[in-house]
Amino acid sequence: MMNLTQDLAKLIRLTGDRAKLDAKANGTYIVYKTAEGKLVKEYSTGEIKEMNEQESTHD
Repeated sequence: MMNLTQDLAKLIRLTGDRAKLDAKANGTYIVYKTAEGKLVKEYSTGEIKEMNEQESTHD
């Protein structure tokens, strides 16, 4: 069971790494939730901006 958990954690990490590469190639950003529960945008430059409530809702 431990191997399954480790494998899943590795796949999640690799997916995030791939998303960062795609964002850099396309001049965009990725969005994720921090450990504190805040949604942020991380740009390919490394700049991280917290999203406001309006940006984080889908209408």
